[in-house]
Amino acid sequence: MAVAAAAVKKKSRLLISKKPKPQQQEFISPSSSVFLLLLRRLPSAAILILILIFLWSSSTTIISGNLLHVCVSARKLHNVYCISAGTQPNIALQLPAPVNNGTDNDEKNNNPAVAGNQVLTFRSGNNEKLEEGAYRIIEELIAEQRSWSSESTSTCSDRGGVYVYELPAKFNKDLVSQCGDMMPWENLCKYFNNGAMGEPIEKLGRGWYQTHQYSLEFIFHSLLLNHPCRVYNQNEAKLFYVPFYGGLDILRWHFKNNVSHALKDSLGLELVRWLESQPAWFKKSGKDHVFVLGKISWDFRRKDGYNWGSRFLELDEMQNPMKLLIERQPWHLNDIGVPHPTYFHPQSDEDIISWQHKTITSNRRSLVSFAGAARPGSPGNIRSILIKQCTINHEKCRFLDCARGSGGCDHPESIINLFMESEFCLQPPGDSPTRKSVFDSLVAGCIPVLFDPFTAYYQYPWHLPQDHKKYSVLIDQADVRDMKVNVVERLAEIGVKERENMRRYIVYELLPGLVYRDPNSKLHKFKDAFSITMNNLFERVNRLDG
Repeated sequence: MAVAAAAVKKKSRLLISKKPKPQQQEFISPSSSVFLLLLRRLPSAAILILILIFLWSSSTTIISGNLLHVCVSARKLHNVYCISAGTQPNIALQLPAPVNNGTDNDEKNNNPAVAGNQVLTFRSGNNEKLEEGAYRIIEELIAEQRSWSSESTSTCSDRGGVYVYELPAKFNKDLVSQCGDMMPWENLCKYFNNGAMGEPIEKLGRGWYQTHQYSLEFIFHSLLLNHPCRVYNQNEAKLFYVPFYGGLDILRWHFKNNVSHALKDSLGLELVRWLESQPAWFKKSGKDHVFVLGKISWDFRRKDGYNWGSRFLELDEMQNPMKLLIERQPWHLNDIGVPHPTYFHPQSDEDIISWQHKTITSNRRSLVSFAGAARPGSPGNIRSILIKQCTINHEKCRFLDCARGSGGCDHPESIINLFMESEFCLQPPGDSPTRKSVFDSLVAGCIPVLFDPFTAYYQYPWHLPQDHKKYSVLIDQADVRDMKVNVVERLAEIGVKERENMRRYIVYELLPGLVYRDPNSKLHKFKDAFSITMNNLFERVNRLDG
């Protein structure tokens, strides 16, 4: 990941903000000194910078209670990330403003919570070594996550079983039943048919469905109910899956007015109390428990002073379990990024082989395409610039407007057909770094063009390779914003042979592991995203006994 770090190294500002002393929780989590960890990992020059910051800023109270709160903002980062050190159980890379998912079909309005973010600014002249140290820690953490990857073909008797909790209906089924009232502009109920795959898309062939971007919790649950290693006795299990649909829980409150923090947090707190009644919860302090959350990490890490989201992942009880999310928080070791659900859910190996052939032989008549919407309320977002560059170069670039009401992206087949006919697909950040569209483009064999390493490189350690040049192109979004690069012209410089090599790697090496199969089917030749995830979870939990 050194290449990615070098690509993002820019001048930075050090931002200091006050953080109230955290409330004590009943659950006792493993203690750690994050500040000492940071000091051990940062170079000596960076340590000196931190000391100078403390001396300079002591009158502004950079230490509140037992907590040091330091934020680093770089030109490469589209927002501010914060280091919290002291009594917190984990290093925390935090986005002060909770944000939406960053896809173009749903939460399109900018989050009102981003307004009014106030921090004190300290300028030290050159903080590159501090930023390098921060990125180094991120890379070490994701390297550790990659080390949990397993190619094992061991049987269930060798690696152990997985126990699926039978939760009260209010934690999952009752949430699904509220699908008609979750979003003011769309009824989600149609997306939860067929085990949450949605209605079939006949125009794209077998295995294609109108799958919603927030269906991961339901899909994963359906797949686990049929897992060959599932056990019904807690004493026979190595891994414990908690089917809490936390993403749907918080989604139902996102667009309603006058909802209290207590109400948003209530179901998550009830779940924790319920788990405390289960003997297995205490055997390994929750380390052998797994949650699947179908929204981004920031939606479950509400900060003081903001209204967006819940505090579910901020609870002390939630620090030990593994959390699978469509977008992880890069400084939390137990946050694991897994692919967004795509529209493709193969029912057999033959479905995958057939689609691979169709993808690799597709006539790609456009060099570049972009399916998305502008962010007029976010002046720092590069989407408007990309749209302008694309429309000016209309002979090489096709733009599909996904703004609400335009109808451009209402039908998944329009998006997939666009990607199937394009060499490169632009994937700028939306309201957060990641995009479902990245996975849609990969499944369609379109090479994703990324502008932020947090869109993919620091997100999906089990499903995307460390060498991101094999499957993507990275262009510095600061250069786009400063008008230093024309993206279409830059991509035109990449030779045909290089494009073909990247596409073959995407289609034959990555594609099968990026899709979630039909829950009622089995694959024999290929491992889908679910199988890869489960194999690695077993590897991780078995290492706890080593």
